[in-house]
Amino acid sequence: MHPTTWLPAGWQHPARVAVPTGHHLRPLRAADVDLDMKAVLGSQERLWAEYGGVWAWPPADLTVERHRADLVRHEREAAQGVGYRYGLFDTGETELLGRVTIQPANQDRPSTEVSWWVVDWLVGGPVEAALAEFVPDWVASEWPLTDVQYQTTTTRRTA
Repeated sequence: MHPTTWLPAGWQHPARVAVPTGHHLRPLRAADVDLDMKAVLGSQERLWAEYGGVWAWPPADLTVERHRADLVRHEREAAQGVGYRYGLFDTGETELLGRVTIQPANQDRPSTEVSWWVVDWLVGGPVEAALAEFVPDWVASEWPLTDVQYQTTTTRRTA
């Protein structure tokens, strides 16, 4: 899908977003590979159950090199306006606690898929609940999108 059919020309994605829990979201970078790898592999089984069938991700044999290449690709996609992956970070960015992905859902129409997850030890807790409440409101108020489909590792909904 060409980015102009998905987002208005010249629109800029948010660079940093405060989450009510004291955490923040910002676009992932290749330099985040160690923090992201720890979060992904620490939750690999649950993430594979959700995303494995669609994206074949995250594979059990994920290497740092492959993961860094994925993050480089995600940075490029954000620069091109074709997809965005945000990390959920603690205040000092010493820990990555989850992700939010915003991307076109398919090639046939300008719909958007928004998904998010938190690391296993936050599942069912207040950070996950706050993110589940925050993300749809943030997308609705800050992103020029219509026909959004929301998906998490625990729920699916359409707005």
